[in-house]
Parts: sequence; C-alpha cells; structure tokens
Amino acid sequence: MNAARRQERIDELCAASVRALAGDAALRLHGWALYRGADPLPAAAPHLQPEPGADDLASLRGVADGLGLRSLHTDLALHEGLAPVDEMARRLFDLLEQYRVESLTPQIMRGVQANLAHRHHAWCRAFVEAGLTETEQGLAVFAVAQIARARVTAQPMDEQTEDLVEATRIALAPHIGETMTRLRPARHDQAAYAQVARELAERVAALLRDGDANDARGPRNEAREQRRQQLGLWLQSRSVGDRPPPVAGFGASRILEPTGQGYRVFTTAYDQQAHADSLVRAEELQALREQLDRYVAERGINVARLAHELRQRLAVPAVDDWIAGQEEGRIDGRRLAQMVASPAERRIFKQERSQPLADAVVTFLLDCSGSMKQHAQRVALLVDVLARALEQAGAASEVLGYTTRAWNGGRALHDWMRAGRPTHPGRLNEVRHLVFKEAERSWRRSRRGIAALLKPDLYREGIDGEAIDWACARLRARPEARKILVTVSDGSPMDSATARANDAHYLDVHLRAAVARQYAAGGIEIMAVGVGLSLSPYYPRHRVLDVSQPAGQAMCAEVARLLSARGRPLRA
Repeated sequence: MNAARRQERIDELCAASVRALAGDAALRLHGWALYRGADPLPAAAPHLQPEPGADDLASLRGVADGLGLRSLHTDLALHEGLAPVDEMARRLFDLLEQYRVESLTPQIMRGVQANLAHRHHAWCRAFVEAGLTETEQGLAVFAVAQIARARVTAQPMDEQTEDLVEATRIALAPHIGETMTRLRPARHDQAAYAQVARELAERVAALLRDGDANDARGPRNEAREQRRQQLGLWLQSRSVGDRPPPVAGFGASRILEPTGQGYRVFTTAYDQQAHADSLVRAEELQALREQLDRYVAERGINVARLAHELRQRLAVPAVDDWIAGQEEGRIDGRRLAQMVASPAERRIFKQERSQPLADAVVTFLLDCSGSMKQHAQRVALLVDVLARALEQAGAASEVLGYTTRAWNGGRALHDWMRAGRPTHPGRLNEVRHLVFKEAERSWRRSRRGIAALLKPDLYREGIDGEAIDWACARLRARPEARKILVTVSDGSPMDSATARANDAHYLDVHLRAAVARQYAAGGIEIMAVGVGLSLSPYYPRHRVLDVSQPAGQAMCAEVARLLSARGRPLRA
C-alpha cells in the first residue's frame, strides 16, 4: 500500500473512530478539523492538531479519540459562554476542558487511554524540542499543562518531564496550587469545572503578562522575543492559512424526511439526454477545441506519466496465454508424443502467462450548473487529460454532465402553475443529461465533444441525485470488472423552482439518498472531487481541488490517486 493510500485509510479510520466514540453519525473530519454535517465545530485544544505526514499512527489515533470524547462530553454552548476573553487564558481554558473529557474515559477503554497519553506526550516532546521551554513564560505554560493533566486524569508525569517542571511547579504553587486541587473533584460537572478552569487560566495568563512586563523593562533579547511569538502560535487553535476548505451545505427536508412520501418528479415531458457536441455549432466547437488544446499544452502535462501511474493503480494480473516447454506446471497435451519418443525429456509442461490488465471503466460525472462556469477550463483540462491517460493505461472512460434546459423551472414550472400549484410537486425543471464522451469511443474521436465543456450556455442549474442514478445505470451496463464513478462539483444541488415549491434542502436529501442507495447496491465505487470545497456531506470518499493553485500535473495526479483506493468507504 503506497503512502497516499495508507494515509487515506488512516483518515477514514480516524473519522470512524470519532463518530463511534461520540455516538454521532453526523461528525466529519476535514484536514483534522471537526464538522457536524456542514457546520464547523470549534477547535478543541492545541495538542489535537496533528501533522499527518509527521505524526505516527498512535498519535493520530489519540487525536481522533480526543475529538470523539470532546464531542461526547462537552456542551459547546456552555463552554463558549464561560470562556475567558483574554486570548492566552482562552487557550489554556480550552486545554483544561480537554483534560476534563479525557479524564472521563472509562477504565475498560485501555487503548483509548493509551492513545490519549501518547498523543499528549508527543505534543509535549515537540513543545520542548521547539525550544519553547527556554523562556520563563514557555516553561510556565508547559508546567501548568503537565501539572493540570496529571491532576485531572490522575496519571503521573514521566520522570524526565517531572524533573523539567519541578522548580517551576514550586514557584507556581502559591499562586495556583489551591485552584489546581479543585479541578479533579469537579470534572463530572462541566459548569462547575469550567468555573475553576477559568479562574486558573486567568491567573496563569496574569502571571504571564507580569513576566512580559518585567522582560520589557530589561535589555531587548531577539531570541526571547521570537520564542514568545512562537509560544502564542503553538497554543493557538488554528492559523487562518491552515483552515480546512469549506464544506458543501446540507440540511434536513421538511417534506422528504418527515412524510416519507419519497422523491417526486412533477413531469419528465421536457427532459433530455443529448450529446454535448450536437448542441454547439461546428465552427464554435472547433474553436473551443483549439482553445482547450492550447490550455493543455501551456500546462506541460506529462500524459504518459499519468498513464503509467493509472496502469499501476488500476491493472490486475490476467491470464494472457501459455508458455510451453517448461519443466513444471500443467501437462501440455501437444507434447505427449514427445514424452513417448524421449522418456527423459522433461520439458512437457506449460505455465500460465499473465500480464497486468486494466479491466476498468471510469465515469466522470460533471456538474454543469451555473456556478461551475468559472471552473469550466480547469475541469475540461482535468477530464481531457485523464481520458487520454486512462486510454493509454488500457481502461475505458466516459465523460457525462448534468444541467437543466431552463432557468427557474421552464416549461415544467408553467405546467405546475396551470395545474393549480399542487403541494409537494417534487422536481420542477427540465433535466438535461449530457454525454461529452462515451465509453466505447476513443479519446481522439471524442475530443470535440469534450471541448463543449467550454460552452457557457450549457451551464444552468443542477439536480445531482437523478444524475447519479443515470450515470450508475450506464455503468452497470458496462462489461468491465471494475466500475468507478467520479462526480466533479462545486457545491450542493440547486434548482430554484424546486426549492421554492418544496423546501431548500429537498434536492440535498435526495442526492444523499441516491448515493447511499447506489453504495448499497454495490458494484460501483463512487467518489467525488469538490472544486474548492468538500463534498463530504454527500460522498464518503472525496477529495478537494485547491482552486487557488494552477491547474496542471499535480491536480491530475491527485485525482488519479483517488482512483487507486479500492473497496467500500467507511460509513457512520
């Protein structure tokens, strides 16, 4: 298993651990920030922000367990209401609350306790290695963290740490000793504990300010100033540049979920399935193809390299022929006469000859709603390059799209209005499903069709759930052993007429149900690429394209790696 696949598997397992420990299926991890559905949750504590490329597996498991316990035991509204205003006091307050929830781990969960201790120890070791304990303020914060965790969890510090903080502990005892002793008895009552934690955090913050004031009166020391700044960065929840990408919005439908009446379509009379190149004039299509060719050439993408990577990821050994004249294997019937004529001859066997075969088909299902127009060139490059690479790797590919024929409902809406506006009409628009490239056609014969992605007039509104069912039906009719569906979208389903006549989340719920239904049916690996945001509320397997970075080899390689992960994703 390569590094990318291993990290993806670890991320999935850690996210599942958070949901299991918290008992909340709506929790999601994105960039090691926690979300409930589409809503971000406040960062828990500084030691619960790992570096996946640097931290070991036990440390990542400790972060997941800590986040799960925080979600299970912390009332966020109460915590936010009692949090101190001072920035340093707030950071210490968050840390103390995390120690409280970790102390509530049942004794039967020995593994969780070990993971939490390992993660905290790794964070403390990195704190020391960064040189942050070389200042009085840094050593004071480190000592408070160590003493508080030992007090609250009743787990002793290791000898090396105890030696490091012993002198500071003695110096701090007259100021915070009595408050520290009141933490553990209050740990089962969040409100009572928070009062003590706030008092302690504010006292420590005041001591740190006094220390800063004393330092300011002394000679300037640039190294000390730099470490003081590092201390603030080390303890903060998350810097702006490290924030995870936004998440597609999702909510409950007051029509679909409570009534159980199911998804409806008011009329299919105006729905259309069309080849995209038939909707664009030939001269314009040729100009769009030339524009796309120039854009791809400017990026200098190595298609052969991508094809090699895809072949390695998608190919499986397949019997191609037989190798005759072997000394072991299966008896070759054509050489039996030779055995009679020469009894000593042993080369009468044959062996199977196998070679890698990419018996797979990949369907790219593209969101062609209005908001995707700004990303059309990037998406066209992505599918054009990957379709070529997949063909060279021996795999089939199909490029599909979904949009509507009209804005704001079109003729379907007018029919509904003429019918007296019945309640719960369901989908109210003219669906248009587009075929940019069929799986049976080569990339060369489909080049012009792919270029139709650059036609702005094709982009209107998006009804994703029906498109998922349509693409999966086409895939199930294919003969390939492995079938992969990759949805590329920049947000939630949106059709204004449907939202007004039903409710705002009617199409959201249907998309989520369609994805879950296709997963349950099996046979197709479904994944999503979010253009600038995460599609995790709908798709368990997903990646985010960073639109702030130029389109090129790295972008295509990232999607190629997504295709390599086999099996069903973990679900809540």
